Amino acid sequence: MEEITEGVNNMNLAVDSQKKNRIQVSNTKKPLFFYVNLAKRYMQEHGDVELSALGMAIATVVTIAEILKNNGFAVEKKIMTSTVDIKDGSRGRPVQKPKIEITLGKSEKFDELMAAANEEKGAAEAQVQS
Repeated sequence: MEEITEGVNNMNLAVDSQKKNRIQVSNTKKPLFFYVNLAKRYMQEHGDVELSALGMAIATVVTIAEILKNNGFAVEKKIMTSTVDIKDGSRGRPVQKPKIEITLGKSEKFDELMAAANEEKGAAEAQVQS
């Protein structure tokens, strides 16, 4: 019984060590603005967001960060690049892939921009209902 309890406690530690404000972006799974809106929600909850991508998805992460910055929602905190070894599924040998992590924080105007966006959304929904 003690072994089971210890195993459960170790699982909880593994979950806690993962960042709750990290978004791992893929350029094939979701549309671009899914990630933009998710990043806004994460910044609302946590104050900042970390966007992460490998390989071809790097361009998508940079685009998401630029959309948030250019629209006044975010400020750039940190950009980190690296390469990671990933096993090639067909050959089984390690392949190096580029990786980027961009950390964005809420801008000074973030809360008022979000409030204005929510008001516009509410007005649009009211028009549709009438």
